[in-house]
Amino acid sequence: MKSITIKGSERESVGKVATKALRNAGLVPCVLYGGSQAVHFSAEVMAFKNLVYTPNAHTVVIDLGNGKSFNAVLQDIQVHPVSDKILHIDFFQIFDDKEITMEVPVKIVGKSKGVMAGGDLRMNNRKLKVRALPKDLPDFVEADITPLDMGNKLYVTKVPTPNFKIMHPDNTVICQVKISRAAMKAAQEAAKAAKAPAKGKKK
Repeated sequence: MKSITIKGSERESVGKVATKALRNAGLVPCVLYGGSQAVHFSAEVMAFKNLVYTPNAHTVVIDLGNGKSFNAVLQDIQVHPVSDKILHIDFFQIFDDKEITMEVPVKIVGKSKGVMAGGDLRMNNRKLKVRALPKDLPDFVEADITPLDMGNKLYVTKVPTPNFKIMHPDNTVICQVKISRAAMKAAQEAAKAAKAPAKGKKK
């Protein structure tokens, strides 16, 4: 999985007043959990644009200077309900020898027979939780829709999972091919035509 670096500074004060001052200065207060003790730091808002405002999944290198750096994943984010401004971010420290769980996007590949016949592809899950060692975390879960015919569903058990585990029940549906209104109407008209007597034919 791709990694991005966020440069920040450790916070000496973590009270409400200090936190408000950080936000007023255009900085985001953050906390890193998972290590021997929590690490409080802050970074500029723009440092998070490639982490937060993207559909992709990334691991993070938090660089606090003075030789201090930590590998982590984003755990939780708080945003303002009106302005969408980032208010606070929690990170979780990761280690090379410990598995972690995180959400990664689903990448659709192939051409579905059902879609080509007029069906609609519906995404039930655009992201899936996977568990693996940090080095084995995938950038995405590849879902091949080639075998899907009209009315078929693609379950998590049908996608390859090299070196990682999907943390969802086996009956979880990734996507399905629904019969479109146009296809349904065409089928109904075809059925009516088949039942209707031929012109000029006596009953």
